[in-house]
Amino acid sequence: MRLILINVHLIINYYFFVAMNIYSKSSLLALAVGSMTLAGCSSKMKDFKSEYFSCNPQPLEVVGQNVPATVTARVPQKFFVKNAELTVTPTLKYANGEVKSAPVMFEGEKVRGNYPTISYDNGGTMTIPVNYVYTPEMRQSELYLDFSVRQGKKQYVLPSVKVADGVIATAALSDAGSVVPAASADKYQRIVNEKYKADIHFLINQANIRSGETNSDGMTAFKSDLKKAAQDTTRVIEEINISSYASPEGSLEFNTQLAENREANTTKYLDSQLKKDKISNFGELTAQFTPEDWEGFQELVSASDIQDKQLILSVLSMYKDPAEREREIRNMSSIFDQLAETILPKLRRSRLTASVNVIGRSDEQINETFDKNPRELSVDELLYAANLTNDKARKQAIYEAAIAQYPSDYRAYNNLGNLYYAAGDYDKANTYFNKAKSINPSAKEIAMNEALMAMVNKDMQTAQQKLGQAADVDGINGALGTYYLMQGDNAQAAKAFGDTQSNNAALAQILNKNYSAAQKILNNVTPDATTYYLKAVVGARTNNEAEVTTNLRKAISLDPNMAAQAASDLEFSAFNLSNL
Repeated sequence: MRLILINVHLIINYYFFVAMNIYSKSSLLALAVGSMTLAGCSSKMKDFKSEYFSCNPQPLEVVGQNVPATVTARVPQKFFVKNAELTVTPTLKYANGEVKSAPVMFEGEKVRGNYPTISYDNGGTMTIPVNYVYTPEMRQSELYLDFSVRQGKKQYVLPSVKVADGVIATAALSDAGSVVPAASADKYQRIVNEKYKADIHFLINQANIRSGETNSDGMTAFKSDLKKAAQDTTRVIEEINISSYASPEGSLEFNTQLAENREANTTKYLDSQLKKDKISNFGELTAQFTPEDWEGFQELVSASDIQDKQLILSVLSMYKDPAEREREIRNMSSIFDQLAETILPKLRRSRLTASVNVIGRSDEQINETFDKNPRELSVDELLYAANLTNDKARKQAIYEAAIAQYPSDYRAYNNLGNLYYAAGDYDKANTYFNKAKSINPSAKEIAMNEALMAMVNKDMQTAQQKLGQAADVDGINGALGTYYLMQGDNAQAAKAFGDTQSNNAALAQILNKNYSAAQKILNNVTPDATTYYLKAVVGARTNNEAEVTTNLRKAISLDPNMAAQAASDLEFSAFNLSNL
């Protein structure tokens, strides 16, 4: 009995030991799981390290008028706490301040939000877009990421991490102020050709000239005008021509002889009249005849109100042989009677045409007249005079005289605005552009200049609208190319510039990495400080130190402010500029 009790006791102790052992292992497992849960949810997020991040581009670079970039973070495993909400704020810091880009949110797996989720176990990728409106202070700057974390009711900040140094600001050299505004053209022509015309009509089948025809109103005016032209030193009779015709009825052989006789009689008469009026200096007297004037016939029928004119015109188009044409038209007897009465008599004629060149003032005479009495000049002579000088003060005086004498002509206002625009006085330029527009709202050159004003003021939406209204204006390529440069579309800018030779056009090629094309343009530009600075940039990008230093010296000699600009320009960071 005692032996049995001992055995039972041993069995109970064994099972108690086993149970306790199982309980101990379960407790340890639970403790481990709890610890892991605590690490994934309750512990604070660790500090970010700089090696987690990459920035594209590095350094930052101006595109258009902005500084865009993308920062990418490779978050390691066991890093992003499961119940954490992370706010990343890109901050660009420079000497006199800082500017923040839009914050970006990320969250752990246990956060019920709508932001990108980063796994605790596997890690993940954070993509952080960056964008700033460029200001020159940003050339020497540092891009940091600021971190703010929320875990439930707790909030804390992690140390910032630097991800980029400086801004390459070459694209910011685009300058709407350097674009040549659109000028309103003068219509001055020193030589203007005038035509004096008159007709001598003949009776059917006759070639003799009747006195009633030589004394008609048209011939009287023709002879008078020709005589005055011969006596006017500002007019030159270049040529007098006689074209004689026969109407298309009758045989071709008869009409040929008839038209030839009309030409001979008209030539004889005109030659006699020229001698009578003592007109000897008239260049050349030419004459020709046309046997059957079908062309004139068709023209007169088309302009007439004959009821069946479309039928007549269809006959002309169907039959090319003159005899067939006449036969088919005669077969329409009622129609032919109308033609014989209203159309055919007008075709029996000799047409006299005098070509007379009116000689205006020479350049010297225009300048002299402006100096003595500008009121003697027409508005087009004044606008032309402004193009005869490169003296800005004289140009201004000429445009002001044109405005005073011809206040309802918009062109002088626009061109005076151009002078102020080129001088950088945009307020005055805008005043004159607005005045020009009030007189002629549809003038395309004003629309282009309004686009330039909008670009100066960084109003790109208005600039786009106005450029659309300025299509085909002379100089529009320079404005369009600059617009695309300022929008950051460098490929489209290069295309829009076309053959434009300007600093902006060269800049577009530099930004497209076409350095040979950029150099070619810069060599064709009348150089200023910016031209030489851009040449130095090309030298830097092609690793030509001599080009860098030579051209920077020239740029600084024209604009001393470029010394400081070059010193802080990352384009030249690989070169020693201390000897400048």
